[in-house]
Parts: sequence; C-alpha cells; structure tokens
Amino acid sequence: MTRAAHIHSSEDARRLARRRLPWMVFDYIDGTAGAGSGASRGRAALDALCLRPRILRDVADRSLTSTVFGAPAQRPFGIAPMGMCNLSGPGADLMLARLAARHKVPLGVSTVASTPMEHLIETAEGHAWFQLYFSGDGTGTFKLVDRAQQAGYETLVLTVDVPEVGRRPRELRHGFTMPFRIGPRQFLDFALHPQWSLKTLASGRPQMANFLADGFSFDRTESRAKANWDTLKRLRDKWPGKLVVKGVLDAQDATQLQNYGVDAIQVSSHGARQLEGAPAPIDALRSIREAVSPDMPLFFDSGVRSGEDVLKALGTGAQFVFLGRILQFAIAAGGEEGLNRLWDVISQELSIAMAQVGLTDLNGDTSTALSTPPQSSN
Repeated sequence: MTRAAHIHSSEDARRLARRRLPWMVFDYIDGTAGAGSGASRGRAALDALCLRPRILRDVADRSLTSTVFGAPAQRPFGIAPMGMCNLSGPGADLMLARLAARHKVPLGVSTVASTPMEHLIETAEGHAWFQLYFSGDGTGTFKLVDRAQQAGYETLVLTVDVPEVGRRPRELRHGFTMPFRIGPRQFLDFALHPQWSLKTLASGRPQMANFLADGFSFDRTESRAKANWDTLKRLRDKWPGKLVVKGVLDAQDATQLQNYGVDAIQVSSHGARQLEGAPAPIDALRSIREAVSPDMPLFFDSGVRSGEDVLKALGTGAQFVFLGRILQFAIAAGGEEGLNRLWDVISQELSIAMAQVGLTDLNGDTSTALSTPPQSSN
C-alpha cells in the first residue's frame, strides 16, 4: 500500500506530514499567530455551523462543477496562493499547477513561490492567478505586476492583511529564515528527517524564485505598512484584468473595496497566521455578504479542511473556495499521488454532503444547505 493510500481525510495528511517533515518546516507550514487561538476560533465557528439534512430528493446525479469569473471550473474550490511550497516536497509547485490544469481551477501563484511565475502559468495551462504583496516603497511590487501581465496572467490577487508579518512562535523557536541558516539545531532537525533532506538536497534548496533574476530582492519580514487606498487605486488603474483583494474580514472595508472597483473580495484570515485576535473568517463572510451588493463575488479561504467546510462556505455566501496548507500536507505525506488523493477525498466529501442536504448542483441557492441560512439585508 502506498503512503497516499493512507490519506482518508485532511487530518490524515497532516498527521503523516508531521512525521515526514523536519520540525522547522512543518511548523512553518502549520504555524499560526500567537498561541493559536485565532485558528481554534475559526475552526470552532465552522464546526458550529450545521448542515440541513433533507430526504427523498432524488440526488442520484450530482455535479461539482462551478464557474469563477464566468469560466467553467470542475470544482467549486481552487488552490490558494502559498509561499515556498517546494518545502513540502521537491516540485510541489508544479504538482499544484498540474492539478489546476486537470480540474480547470485557479492556481494561486504566490509572490514568494519557489518556482517562477512564468513556468507555473504555463504548467497550469493558463489556470493561474498571480498573488501580489505590496512591499517597501512599492517599486519592486509594480515590477512584478508588469511581469505578471507579460506572462499572461489575467487575474491579480492583492493580499492586504500583512502590513507587518505576524509573530508565529512555533516558526520563531526553530529560527526559521529564508534562505535557511543552518545551525546545530537545524542540522539535527534535518538529520532526523533524512528522506526529506536528501530529496531536497538533490533537487536544490527552495528559493523565492520570482526574485532570482529581477535585480531586486524580497525580504519576507520587510514592512508592508505603507500600502493604502491610493496604492489600491494605482493598482486598479494599472491592471487591465480582474483584480481580487484578499485578506478582508471587515464589512466596512468590503463595501469600500466594492466602491473602488475591485472584481472580487477574498474573505480570509491568512490561515490565522497574522492576527491571533481576528474574527472567525466564516463569521466575517456572513457579515460581508450582507454588506456588499448581491452580485459582488466573494471568495473564501482559511481553515477549510473538508468538503463539508466547502459547502458551509458556499452556503454562507462565497462563490468560490480556496484550499491551502492541507494540500501541502498531502504532498509531504504522499507526493503527487497524495495530493491527488486528498483532492479526491475533498471532492467525495462535498458530493456526499450535497446528497445529504438535497442538492444536485451548486449553481443555485446553496444557503438551503445550512440549518440556519444566513440572512441578507440586500
């Protein structure tokens, strides 16, 4: 039996990844701000949402297809932008890109991806969105915007919830830096995880690939606090394609974003990695859905662990959902086979949940899936 065959849930993938990855790498991927209460609060809020079982609905034929910005997608969930994915396993970025191409879903390509943006959009067969961090005075940021446009990206995702990088103690305790600084503690960590270490050594140390040939560097700890509404206006004026703003948890901010002409809002707590005291994203999704116009697309990420979570987010008002670190865990646990296995698990969980709540597709009113549908003020 292959390692991937042991993945029956996202928690299985996480458990197996924890065994295989160096402690430093696992805690970088899994870590959250502060003591982790923000992540716990988000999980509790999702768990508190109940689905509404219905009977005798003839749900024999079900479809998981969806649309995003008018384009067909084979699933109502895509791949969130994640930095340095190749830490989870050599070639992880390209595994995710191939998955996006196969299912025609968006691949979020991080500013700090470990594979160049040009290679990823090609491998994803165009199903890729470029995620942008504003950094420093913005000079390098707008160079990346030009480069993304030249590479053929049609959707830009501006992440706005990191004015300063959150303190993640689990990461800090290991002395995590990029590139790695190897001291006695790190050397022991890698030595105790030889399979990961040897594969990574053979494939080359993961680096922030979008900065290797552009004449400027990216410091992940550098302040991004200078970004403001004028920055957004400049970006909106410059970018001809779709513009998504990611990291929104406040309804007032959401309505202002709509007024600034963004094409979609991504409700997200950055996986609870930035602000421990932030509200649960699923609660923020409900309030934002009530505040913005009904035709304003809302996307959702953070803490999604199952197909039932996907259905809960759709029922609360999201048009599309993005999966994050659980995909990296699947790669660490079982390589590309593990990634495909977990993707199928999430798909099966969603399909079964749809059957239980009496839905045959996701193109209508999915709020009926919830035992207490969200109320809209629009």
